[in-house]
Amino acid sequence: MATATLDLPENNLPAMAPAVPEVRWRPRINPWIVAMTVTLATFMETLDSSIANVALPHIAGGLGATQDEATWVLTAYLVANAVILPAGAYMTTFIGRKKFYMICVGLFGISSAMCGLAPSLPLLVFFRILQGIGGGGLAPSEQAILADTFPPERRGQAFAMYGLAVVVAPAIGPTLGGYITDNFDWRWIFFINVPICLLSLFLTSRIVEDPPWVAKQVADHKKNGIDLDLLGFGLVGLTFGSLEFVLDKGQEDDWFSSHIIAFFTITMVVAFVVLIWWELKLLHDGKKKPLLNLTLFKRRSFAISFLLMFVLGFSLYGTTILIPQFVQTLLGYTAELAGKVLSPAGFMMMAMMPVVGVLVGKVDPRKLLAYGFTMLTLSLIYMGQLNLNLSYGQLVFMRMFQASGLAFIFIPINTIAYIGIKQNESNDVSGLTNLARNIGGSCGTAFMATLLVRRSQAHETSLGRYMNTGWQAFNDQVRALAGLFRAGNGAMAPGAGPSQGAMHMAMASIYNQLHRQAAVLAYVDIIRYLTLFCACMLPLLFFIPRPPKGMRGGH
Repeated sequence: MATATLDLPENNLPAMAPAVPEVRWRPRINPWIVAMTVTLATFMETLDSSIANVALPHIAGGLGATQDEATWVLTAYLVANAVILPAGAYMTTFIGRKKFYMICVGLFGISSAMCGLAPSLPLLVFFRILQGIGGGGLAPSEQAILADTFPPERRGQAFAMYGLAVVVAPAIGPTLGGYITDNFDWRWIFFINVPICLLSLFLTSRIVEDPPWVAKQVADHKKNGIDLDLLGFGLVGLTFGSLEFVLDKGQEDDWFSSHIIAFFTITMVVAFVVLIWWELKLLHDGKKKPLLNLTLFKRRSFAISFLLMFVLGFSLYGTTILIPQFVQTLLGYTAELAGKVLSPAGFMMMAMMPVVGVLVGKVDPRKLLAYGFTMLTLSLIYMGQLNLNLSYGQLVFMRMFQASGLAFIFIPINTIAYIGIKQNESNDVSGLTNLARNIGGSCGTAFMATLLVRRSQAHETSLGRYMNTGWQAFNDQVRALAGLFRAGNGAMAPGAGPSQGAMHMAMASIYNQLHRQAAVLAYVDIIRYLTLFCACMLPLLFFIPRPPKGMRGGH
């Protein structure tokens, strides 16, 4: 199917961007076969990023490590993933998109096997870094492949398939991870990647191909010599590696009261400022290709899409962790049952993605975004009714309500992000939008963990004022509970001793109730902040430029 570079209407196109002639290219294989092929590996990588979460206690026990030490299994992957996301688009211009994609799949498969065989925690962390490097290059490459394989009016349908991989995989990951670790061995969460990688490599080698302009870029670089932006690579590693470390370890180390957190924060800020200066300098000199294509942010459609993708990652990953943690810590759900709370929402997304994929080619994507953020805001308002008496069905409905709006956000954002870009900028767009989603997810997770601790402490202090003998209602509650405990144990412990023990049991019971109620109130506070955050995105939609005619309904 033909692929064309889209141009914004004249009044919305930046003055410095000339019109790009339309270039037609048709892949040899049916585009949908290409889409299914590249989605396979991305689904595997996205699944793996969440499946390891529930296996951490088993990994710690199996390798003789503490729970805190085992969290490096997650942190190492996230850091490597964040570093390679913006750099992956850069590398495809030197070695080709297909070759880079296959290298990433191969590296992911080999490192997954080594993770499963790792005899110690340090080696496991090392192999997880390699796995993160391989996995970080998959999603941006796939998104760029889809953007070039499908014409603009059908990109929404293609991104619907991509959205299934990105959104559904984290939903079923905890359930699958819990099942594997409970019934087999934690090493199998890594071993299952190997056959999928082999299948992906075989299909990619036979089906996927680079478009002419990608092949021309590679040929030009070979002819003129490869001059890599090595300083840019180093600065990207310092910036996003430090950011991921701060977000992952900040709450655990009490943020800036820790010298190491303060050090990495300063490192991140300095590296980021130098990175922007250096990339703009390379862009101005024109002697070397900069690692980051910052000119994309001159387009309002891309800049706003970048921000919206950050918010999507923030709210999606934040609530994906919030709900399982709530049901496990306060309602006593197992890891597998907690995963089942999320899984129906994955099926909701599977049902909605194709619908939105069709609508995005017929309806103004800005209207779909408005509907999506409205539904997401309403679902968070409804989720603010969290309490200790919620049933499994109510929790499932809450998550499904939220999922019904997410499909109307993910696909239009990706569609709008590609409006008006040049054909050779597809990789840059996919790398930066995926970076926004991943960093948003990390920020959302850190935000939730920090606010949960701080607000729980605040609510415990507030409620604890009433837990003293000066309040008659408190004394009556203690005596009533002590009477119940004494009645239950009276036959075993008659006399004054059991009465004192019953009083202690009554006090402990009341404190446990206080702790749980304070935690519930903290969860509600988090949801209210997320609600406000998402609602603030609605006015931003008015600043998105009018899409080209091929992107609106009726054309």
